[in-house]
Amino acid sequence: MVHRLLDGGHELVVWNRSKEPVERAVSRGAKAARSPKDIVKRLDPPRTVWLMLPAGKPTDDLMNTLLTQLQKGDVIVDGGNSHFLVTRERAARCSARGVELVDCGTSGGIWGYENGYCLMVGGARRAVKQVEPAFLTLAPPDGYARVGPVSAGHFVKMVHNGIEYGMMQAIGEGFEVLQKSDLTDFDLGEIARLWQHSSVVRSWLIELAALAFAEDPKLDSIDDYTADSGEARWTIQEALDKDVPTPAITLALYARMASRQDSSFALKVVSALRNQFGGHATKPSG
Repeated sequence: MVHRLLDGGHELVVWNRSKEPVERAVSRGAKAARSPKDIVKRLDPPRTVWLMLPAGKPTDDLMNTLLTQLQKGDVIVDGGNSHFLVTRERAARCSARGVELVDCGTSGGIWGYENGYCLMVGGARRAVKQVEPAFLTLAPPDGYARVGPVSAGHFVKMVHNGIEYGMMQAIGEGFEVLQKSDLTDFDLGEIARLWQHSSVVRSWLIELAALAFAEDPKLDSIDDYTADSGEARWTIQEALDKDVPTPAITLALYARMASRQDSSFALKVVSALRNQFGGHATKPSG
């Protein structure tokens, strides 16, 4: 994301606990900060500070550090997958210091640099407008929208990821039916490529399945262990609270849990898809 912004002509001050990403960004024209507090010193007000961290304590710790330095009119963007209720609490803490929080649900994974990122943004209109030049650079045409007030971006991304679970599970199960058929030894990669052409199920996930099968036709090198990062659980809990039945998403989450106990080709496909679109680690077979 940093490199896409630099390509778009933005001036960036970057910091990371690891030196290598900072050095790569500096080689492309970014300025390096020595610490989170140094980020604030190097930016001219009104400042925009974008956090791209795991949900929970890492985001909280850095945000709390920044709030001791930021001033009225500054904006913090949380581009991670934070729970929307936590985002509301953080927004209140920011507001008490005159700082705006913008939550940006971000989809696109490791392909985003080349293709752009889908950005689901929540926050006050003035704060979103301040960050909009960055959003427009990061997103492809029509790939960015303010979807509501603060926390709305993370809520929409949460539901997005819940839907993703169901779609990936259906794809994985379909390929397992093909893989276990007695009819013939189906070329799963060829079928995935075929379904990309005018098929009702054509999608980026099917395209990624084709790439995964091209790399490993039988997925022999991938264990069926599939992690979940929390968003489907949150989606299901919200659905329960609102009496909305979500059987596909719920069963997809349960299937991932089952993958940690039993062997499943369907979950090998799901694991391969997560690796293809997001660079999520796979577990070696055996």
